[in-house]
Amino acid sequence: MEHTYNPKAQSILSEIKKAVVGKDDIAAKILMALLAQGHVLLDDIPGVGKTTLAMAFSKALSLDYHRMQFTPDVMPSDITGFTIYNKQLGDFEYKPGAAVCNLFLADEINRTSSKTQSALLEVMEEGHITVDGVTREIPKPFIVIATENPVGSAGTQILPESQLDRFLICLSMGYPDVESTITIMERRHDSNPLDEVIPQASREEILQMQRETQLVTVHKAIYEYVAQLTEATRNHAMITLGMSPRGALAHIRMAKAMAYLYGRDFVVPDDVQETFFDVGAHRLVLGSKARVGGVTAKTLLQEILNDTPAPQITESLLDQQ
Repeated sequence: MEHTYNPKAQSILSEIKKAVVGKDDIAAKILMALLAQGHVLLDDIPGVGKTTLAMAFSKALSLDYHRMQFTPDVMPSDITGFTIYNKQLGDFEYKPGAAVCNLFLADEINRTSSKTQSALLEVMEEGHITVDGVTREIPKPFIVIATENPVGSAGTQILPESQLDRFLICLSMGYPDVESTITIMERRHDSNPLDEVIPQASREEILQMQRETQLVTVHKAIYEYVAQLTEATRNHAMITLGMSPRGALAHIRMAKAMAYLYGRDFVVPDDVQETFFDVGAHRLVLGSKARVGGVTAKTLLQEILNDTPAPQITESLLDQQ
């Protein structure tokens, strides 16, 4: 579906497009997650441009960027940092970890230990880190883009439901089509497209955009719609574990961010419907009947959308609220 973005969002996404070909929808949703102050899980195969996408965002938004490969030997202190005694100062000195930045790319998160993943969860959930009893704030804005390899790949493990629930959305870039693949090869013939990405927003502007996103109006009928969709995931015969209250809150936040990017100051049902799959699919645990039948989470979410009546939201109705 074609959309018209607000001018600032359009300028940012145009720069991302210079480095990442054929994934405009993915880039837009990551920007929405950033404005909604959430984190992104990319469930994908290696080599489809996840790192390039993260680096393009860091350049277009003037963000401090760090990347870490999550191998089994990565320690929690690699994420949070550690203190070491400094002889010259005569005191302990804090050495920041990889997560002390604005945009942290956690590559192949499902290949590291549970203890290391837990260290990352505190950063994601609380926006700060604690080392040797001292709590330190993470720079704002802050977003984690984590990638996971398909379960069954060498060295992977299944992420627990409680950890998946911490990610605002889960996306999959997938392979580019033939035309996009040709464009990628042509652009990288004698240069790196990332070098062409020009900053379009400062950190202060991103923080202001986040505040404006929070102010987007949500009618009570939209809250009821999201609640009904959430409840339907819990009552479906093929779903063992439905969406949590955190999932419902994430759904509202993404719907508000989508409305903001499209230049509206109020949420409409389309915003709810278009973000439902990205917010909901990774939060569901399917029953044995679904797994045996090859039914996917997205198929069930589409069924729930079809069966749940959407409210009619107009500007005049919002004025009456």
